Amino acid sequence: MSPSYVDNPHPSAGGDPAKLGVAEPASTTKAAQVSHNQPPSFRRRVVGFVLGSAGPLGVLLALAGVFALGHFTDWKMPKFAALTGHAQPAVIDWCDEHSVPESICVECDDSLMAKTPDFGWCAKHGIHNCVLDHPELAQLDQTPAISPEDRKRAELALSMPVSKVNNSGCTTYLKRIQFASVEAVMQAGVDVELVERRPIEQSVSGSGEILYDPTRTASFAARAPGSVWRVEKNVGDQVEVGEVLALVEAEQVGDLKTRLIRALAERSLQDQNVKRLHIARNAVAGIRLLEADADLAKSEAEILSIAQSLENLGLSPDIESLQQVSEREAFEQLRFLGIPESLGSRLKSEVSTANLLPVRSSISGVVAERNVTQGEVVDTHHSLFRIVSADQMWLMLDIPLEDVEQVVVGQKVRFQADGSAHEVVGQVDWISTTADPQTRMVKVRAVLANPQGRLRDKTYGIGCIVLREEPNAIAIPSTSVHWEGCCRTVFIRDKNYFDSPESPKVFHVRSVRLGASHGAYAEVIAGVLPGEVIATTGSDVLRAQLLKNGLGAGCCVEE
Repeated sequence: MSPSYVDNPHPSAGGDPAKLGVAEPASTTKAAQVSHNQPPSFRRRVVGFVLGSAGPLGVLLALAGVFALGHFTDWKMPKFAALTGHAQPAVIDWCDEHSVPESICVECDDSLMAKTPDFGWCAKHGIHNCVLDHPELAQLDQTPAISPEDRKRAELALSMPVSKVNNSGCTTYLKRIQFASVEAVMQAGVDVELVERRPIEQSVSGSGEILYDPTRTASFAARAPGSVWRVEKNVGDQVEVGEVLALVEAEQVGDLKTRLIRALAERSLQDQNVKRLHIARNAVAGIRLLEADADLAKSEAEILSIAQSLENLGLSPDIESLQQVSEREAFEQLRFLGIPESLGSRLKSEVSTANLLPVRSSISGVVAERNVTQGEVVDTHHSLFRIVSADQMWLMLDIPLEDVEQVVVGQKVRFQADGSAHEVVGQVDWISTTADPQTRMVKVRAVLANPQGRLRDKTYGIGCIVLREEPNAIAIPSTSVHWEGCCRTVFIRDKNYFDSPESPKVFHVRSVRLGASHGAYAEVIAGVLPGEVIATTGSDVLRAQLLKNGLGAGCCVEE
């Protein structure tokens, strides 16, 4: 019979079964002993922690399931057929190699778009599939005719130095870059431009310096030592040939003038003596006639010697005129010898000396330097003035040794000084036969006209020697050309690009041979023709796809 439990009517008994006379099971007794050993608060904390963690743990497990489902379904809601297990397997229409739908990939399926004929390497023009020799390769609606002028222009350009040449073993030209649609091209940022004719100039450049033309520059000093009596010109003054720059009071000049007057008087006396002796030659001994003739010749020689000394100082006395006047009149003529009459008339009231030596200019030009002041003592080694004629200047260019081979006398030269927007044009008139041992540069001289006087001595800048000018060269933007390691390539848009929405959006890879660069454009010797459409801005996208397609294959194939 099971024991029965009743409420303890005596609270003081504490509900103890032993006191009530009821036997308690052994298991119950052990649990009660454990519960009496542990505090009640610990049990409540364990139960509360378990119940409180169940909610957040369930949320985390639910989120993890959602992320796993989204990852495996590409975050798309699966169709009911897929959930029930009756879905058909999806067909992936995409060509990973060429980044277009595989159903329209022309590189994988030649039947969608026939490849252009392959004529291989053109040794004459240095490109593959040369459109100069095979114009039918041009992406134009009609096959163009290649003019003799274009062929001649290409031959002339090929005779000039070029920076890089293409490798005959390159196979990049066989590739095509395709887009899925016109919108894909626009989203990629690819812009295009027509191949057109532009004026192109090929030149070699070098640093240069403008100098005064030494053949039009002169320095002037006094021809005899003395003191500067007056300075007539200052820096910047315009002078003409024969104009007086300064007056120097030189003792040597006065001494020569005095000796000349004495020699003239002695000559006049000896001439009279010879005439008298010849009149009375029958009564005079022959020796006296000979002595008189010798004295006359000696006096004439003295006059010539003094006149030559005055000529050496730039003074030219009129001996015949002086012989016909008196000593006083001769002195007045010699007093301002070599001084222009207009200046001499002003000096008569200012000076009584006859020692004035004029310093005159032998060229027309401008006073560039003045190194003298009034009263200064000077000698023949002291440069007083420097006169330059700046209507013509020299340009000295330093051209690299490897470029000077194409430079010839008579070629056009363009020069722009540092900090100036004005460009001057001249001509090459001398090429040095020596290269600088340190810089390996060769001096090239050009003559520059300077009628307005804009050019300045010691001006530095960059000069260009024009080797060739082409007014109608085929040119493309420099940004459209790419170097693939062994050849230069451009991307030509297919001529059927806009025939229909379904027509392949293809760019053909074309190798090109470049000539001169001028500004933002480069001359194309061979490789493209006017009217073709070329990728310009954003063409790096096509190049990246080209590199991706050829990854691991290399650019060139050894022959």
